[in-house]
Amino acid sequence: MRVFSGIQATGDKHIGNYIGAMRQYVQTQDEGDAYFCIVDLHSITVDYDPVDLHDRTLDLAALLFAVGLEPDKSTLFLQSQVTAHAEAAWLLSAVTGFGQLGRMTQFKEKGEGKEFVSAGLFTYPVLMAGDILLYQTDVVPVGDDQRQHIELARDVGERFNSRYGETFKVPVGIFPTVGARIMDLQEPNKKMSTTGGSAQGTVLVLDPPDVIRKKLRSAVTDSGSDVTYDPEAKPGVSNLIEILSVMSDRAIPDVEAAYARSGYGDLKNDVAEAVIAVLEPVQKRFYELRADEGELRRLLAVGAAKARETAAPTLASMYERMGFVTP
Repeated sequence: MRVFSGIQATGDKHIGNYIGAMRQYVQTQDEGDAYFCIVDLHSITVDYDPVDLHDRTLDLAALLFAVGLEPDKSTLFLQSQVTAHAEAAWLLSAVTGFGQLGRMTQFKEKGEGKEFVSAGLFTYPVLMAGDILLYQTDVVPVGDDQRQHIELARDVGERFNSRYGETFKVPVGIFPTVGARIMDLQEPNKKMSTTGGSAQGTVLVLDPPDVIRKKLRSAVTDSGSDVTYDPEAKPGVSNLIEILSVMSDRAIPDVEAAYARSGYGDLKNDVAEAVIAVLEPVQKRFYELRADEGELRRLLAVGAAKARETAAPTLASMYERMGFVTP
């Protein structure tokens, strides 16, 4: 089974990223031939600072290894170091509908109210489709917010196959059963985010323990005092229950039962300590890896070489089946 997923280097990574994506990466690397890509080309579709992109790319690579990706089990690489991704995106743009791209939720959200909206922001779902399809991917572990993009990749792959002959496997998305969409601690009706959320409501993977405790102890809860899982009626408490369920590896009913005679304060304290227990070893390993930039670059170069080799046959088939004169 071939596994593929990508993650952007922009923005500090928070526990929603960890639960929705990174944790799944670690779990799926044991289930097949796994490729994970830092999609730095996607990062230039909105305003950005080149120095910041450079540093955050290396930070993210260190963080992905720190959470548990192992070079002998999976392939981690930078999208920009495998030119097949950009080539595939251009070829796939021929089988992607303008209307499809215009309906993409993230394009609407990121472009709303902006004086300048790049063409890249409009077309980057095609690049994402190419990222996935190039590797003959079976499954794509992602967060819940990526469902629309996975469906677009499937549509594009099916349309290409129909028009030019069977070329791609049509992948399926894998989404967390618990914690698929972690919400802002201060605004529990909004997704946790470093761009659209609140600073106090966003727990970063690299936040120190005292900061994590402060953020979780100040989390907005709901009326009443019962610790029950009901995302509609109790979004704040339900969000905390989901976080604790994932971080302590307990089912939601077990978490509810544990707090049948407790209040929100106990829940918040225990969520904070569970998050810290998971993140402290990750943080320690991250700083060790980040201190050796040469080794980090070497691992990424090895990953890129393997990715180029894997993607090359699919890209060659695309050119040939579309009628290009090939070498």
